[in-house]
Amino acid sequence: MNSRALSRADIEQLPSMWKSPGFVAVLVAVGAAFGSWSLLLPVVPLAVLNNGGSSAIAGATTGIFMAATVLTQICTPTALRKIGYTPVMTFAAFMLGVPALGYIFSVEPLPVLVVSALRGIGFGALTVAESALVAELVPVRFLGKASGMLGVFIGLSQMLFLPMGLAIGDRFGFHIVYIMGAVIALIAAVMCLRIPNLKAAPKQEPSQYDYPEEQRAPQVATWKLVLIPSLAVTSLSMTFGAVSSFLPAAVIELDPGLGAALAGIILSITGGASMVFRYLSGVIADRRGIPGTTMIGAQIAGLVGVVLIAATIFNGWSVWLLIVGAVLFGGGFGMVQNEALLSMFFRLPRSRVSEASAIWNIAYDAGTGIGSFILGIVAASLAYSGAFGAGAAVIVVGIVLTVADRIVGKHRITEYNNTRARLRQVPVARRAVHGLRSVRGARKQRAVATKPVLVDDLLTRPTEKPGWKERPDTDS
Repeated sequence: MNSRALSRADIEQLPSMWKSPGFVAVLVAVGAAFGSWSLLLPVVPLAVLNNGGSSAIAGATTGIFMAATVLTQICTPTALRKIGYTPVMTFAAFMLGVPALGYIFSVEPLPVLVVSALRGIGFGALTVAESALVAELVPVRFLGKASGMLGVFIGLSQMLFLPMGLAIGDRFGFHIVYIMGAVIALIAAVMCLRIPNLKAAPKQEPSQYDYPEEQRAPQVATWKLVLIPSLAVTSLSMTFGAVSSFLPAAVIELDPGLGAALAGIILSITGGASMVFRYLSGVIADRRGIPGTTMIGAQIAGLVGVVLIAATIFNGWSVWLLIVGAVLFGGGFGMVQNEALLSMFFRLPRSRVSEASAIWNIAYDAGTGIGSFILGIVAASLAYSGAFGAGAAVIVVGIVLTVADRIVGKHRITEYNNTRARLRQVPVARRAVHGLRSVRGARKQRAVATKPVLVDDLLTRPTEKPGWKERPDTDS
């Protein structure tokens, strides 16, 4: 049974994100869905190989899964507007798990690829819907922590079920894993039924807003506002594709005796660090009242981590240094994930949170797939250390772009009614904003009603200034 949906005004009065109707159900549903995905992720390629299939077909099971995921993510925002979150997420959880029963009957090339594509459709719709829904359910002042908590549930699920699928498959057979994947996904579908009946807000045109013509900010293309956060995620996810694909083999090659035991542990440490630091970045963003504080530092931490991994493998240093590198890279990656998603939410109007979620997920998933492919070619030519070195170079490009975006952002014209503007309407957030005003000094006098609205001015422009009219909240 669905929870009762609250108005936006009622949501903003909630004292905690845990009081938001449907938020816990979303977390449990997402944890279960990612559990189903994690169980089967390493098992399906292995089952293909054990059945006599080629390594190309084994790799294609993941490739076609991700291709279907990305294509579905492009279409999901429209489905969320027309159909609603609950039906889309329930269908997505069903499609992610139940088709896995088809693996029981055959893992020959054509059937296994068709089933993988069907499951990719479910995964794509789910990943977009869950990130956007969190922004719809919780007060904006808790959005950072809520997004971070979503990462915690995803991370814990992956840490638990990734090794479990292989262990159960080895002991009891792969058929048991397929059945478990379907059952866990059905649990996710049932939890989705407890989510309030909501639809993503329709796209809004400038003419809907009650502003004089001379006070309206020019409309800005969405890609201009989300490009750099997207590339920040992609630069780290490309490198993560190499880490997840080649680090276990590199560890075993570096230390054949100890490496076999450490390979899986290091990947778990990477995921655990990502989970913890993603939540930490959300806490910082909520306290600051604005995302981006830890973005550049997180990118640098990820860079140092992957450089240490590359140097350790190249020079044959102690395998234990890889753990330090894994913590730095995983922690930096987790913080960048959250900062990028929150930045997109803050830069775009509330009516486009589903687009922000879709763009973020596409940047993440496409980056992981492209990184595995391209850096795999590099690894074939320059060994594993060369692949990680190339990954470090990609992160450097991401850092340069983020720094440039930070500078240009002081003069970026943005759209009204985004999350950052809405924070000024929340009493708790206003106190945080007042602290930001005190350190900006003379800049708070620069806002003039006839000037275009600048990103920083959304925080500093006083609502009572003559000629400034608070925009009506049409999304509530």
